[in-house]
Amino acid sequence: MKRIIYCVVVTLLWSLSTSAQKQFTLEDLNFGGTNYQNMIPKNKNLAWWGSSLYHMEKDTCWSVDTKSGKEKTAFTAQQVKEWAALDKPVNLKWASFPYADKPLLLIFSDNKRMLVDFKKHKLEWSQSTDGETYEDWNKESRNVAFVKDDNLWITTANGKTLQITTDGSRNIVYAQSVHRNEFGIEKGTFWSNGGNLLAFYRMDQSMVADYPLITVPEIYDSTHIEATPAPEKYPMAGQTSHKVQVGVLDIVTGKVVYLNTGDPTDRYFTNIAWSPDDRLIYMFELNRDQNDCRLVSYDVATGEKIAEIYRETSDKYVEPQNPIVFLPWDSGKFIMQSQRDGYNHLYLYNADGSLVKQLTSGKWVVMEMMGFDTPHKAVIIAGNEISPIQRNLFSVDVATGKRTRIDEGGKGWHSGILNHDGTWLADYYSEPDVPRNIAVVNTSTAKALSYYSAPNPWEGYDVPEFSCGSIKADDGVTDLYYRMVKPVGFDPAKKYPTVVYVYGGPHAHNVDARWNYCSRSWETYMAQKGYLLFILDNRGSENRGRDFEQATFRHLGQVEMRDQMSGVNYLRSLPYVDTNRIGVHGWSFGGFMTISLITNYPDVFKVGVAGGPVIDWKWYEVMYGERYMDTPQSNPEGYAQSSLIHKAKDLKGRLQIIIGLNDPTVVPQHAYSFLKACIAAGTQPDFFVYPGQGHNMRGHQSVHLHERITQYFEDYLK
Repeated sequence: MKRIIYCVVVTLLWSLSTSAQKQFTLEDLNFGGTNYQNMIPKNKNLAWWGSSLYHMEKDTCWSVDTKSGKEKTAFTAQQVKEWAALDKPVNLKWASFPYADKPLLLIFSDNKRMLVDFKKHKLEWSQSTDGETYEDWNKESRNVAFVKDDNLWITTANGKTLQITTDGSRNIVYAQSVHRNEFGIEKGTFWSNGGNLLAFYRMDQSMVADYPLITVPEIYDSTHIEATPAPEKYPMAGQTSHKVQVGVLDIVTGKVVYLNTGDPTDRYFTNIAWSPDDRLIYMFELNRDQNDCRLVSYDVATGEKIAEIYRETSDKYVEPQNPIVFLPWDSGKFIMQSQRDGYNHLYLYNADGSLVKQLTSGKWVVMEMMGFDTPHKAVIIAGNEISPIQRNLFSVDVATGKRTRIDEGGKGWHSGILNHDGTWLADYYSEPDVPRNIAVVNTSTAKALSYYSAPNPWEGYDVPEFSCGSIKADDGVTDLYYRMVKPVGFDPAKKYPTVVYVYGGPHAHNVDARWNYCSRSWETYMAQKGYLLFILDNRGSENRGRDFEQATFRHLGQVEMRDQMSGVNYLRSLPYVDTNRIGVHGWSFGGFMTISLITNYPDVFKVGVAGGPVIDWKWYEVMYGERYMDTPQSNPEGYAQSSLIHKAKDLKGRLQIIIGLNDPTVVPQHAYSFLKACIAAGTQPDFFVYPGQGHNMRGHQSVHLHERITQYFEDYLK
């Protein structure tokens, strides 16, 4: 009897302790949720002034002792407001120290860009920001380039505003990102080192077809009744694309010279860099087939071509992603990134294009070139040499090539902020069981100070078990990494409905050694509802080298599906996975993969939710689509094989397709055409549209989206 009473008491106590655990809602877990900011690891916004470290938040700036980590107030937002004689408050979180040798704080307020001397407590300089878009400020000259009324404008340091171009329109685009943000392009203006010369893009897209998107009136707007056209210039694979030129503006003379690249038809210009003396511009020129890449130099004064510095070709494709960078201590040498040996690595070149040596090598990837430790003549990089799912920081001696790991701990996923000469590093990182840590590192000695550890924001909640492992790819050789999220209260004796979350496309990955193995918050929400989640990075995803990435060339979706099915076969071997209740979900390329899997393996996947799915690659944009598939004219078999139109007849399970009505990335034609094919085939997908939204749902609509996704699995998989 005593034993029975004891068991009852223990069970009751366990039940009470379990019930005390809090439950997540999507308002907690989704980025658009009302409580999301309280559920992510706390951070500290750090900035360097020379070799001095500062902690910047909205109302206060603290100096940080790099030896002890102790903080003391340096100044407040109220003080800066008074020093600058401002009417509106200043948000110090967005302030910065642009000059290592001058006590100047760059702030924005009252439609002004200002430099405040925080030692003398006075405003030193200001400049109007009125009307600026795509602004690009140069700290050396204090000139700013911006776009206004579709044209390029300049405001000089002394406040003089000049309109540089006059023919800008939606057809003629100035000083903005071109080539649809491919090839590492993120902006359209590039200041010279001295800041008195500006390289800029001019894109003529008048010949590109308009895709007929529309804007739906706001539901409570009584003044606008009809939907209005919002066409998007969208060059589909194999179609006519835009033409790009690179201009160079001399701020002093006002003269513009365009680089004489010849006919820009069917070529891409990317990764613009200046020579140290500002006399030359270097850029990579890539043919439309994307298999012939050349580094070319041009004379800034005349626009004439000087030399072809480097050439790289491939039987598949070449992807220039980074500009060359000259050594701060030797203007005659630069570093170039390439994966020509199979992995992205650094190469040291003379300015004339002769190779000095390969700086890094091995079966791992340089993920970022962060900057230079100038006094010690080293380059600071991020790479996954220690593990394919880690990101660690290293100092590489340029003379010897010797690498020294400089991050704290050696595990996890590290990123960093270097000071002006690279002698100090603020190392931000997380590990699978570490939400966020920050260390202050001396890059020459690799000595690290543990400065900050964020508390676990999920303390007190029912948290699922996150794990990571590897399986072999469909080729039986290649290691693929997966993340598994087990249901809250997991019981290995039970069988659980399982959802495979998939992306699978280039330049992305899902699994790494960050907090909870980089798990998406929605997975936690689903695990709380009793689902097991499985996420696998198939061949074709990033950070695993050229051959791993290019295995999908000309046949998107095929290798990826086979690898994902290797993951499913692993799931089938687990006694707690209910193989009769397997679902799949993904967005964009993951939406393409979701429909590919549920139609190619209809007896495996019972339910799918596909967001913003590509249906046929011939309807996708030129730059991305042709890199991985070539043109529909040159690769008709590959396009036919990857098209999902003819797979509509094979749909057996429940499929929900979700899109944004104004998606300019995967245009609605994809989803509409698949629906049309399903109607013809007599199959019955479900469909939901978010009016006014693009490729992803913004703000609180994301909460609505993920509740809808969840409910679909609840209705048909559970």
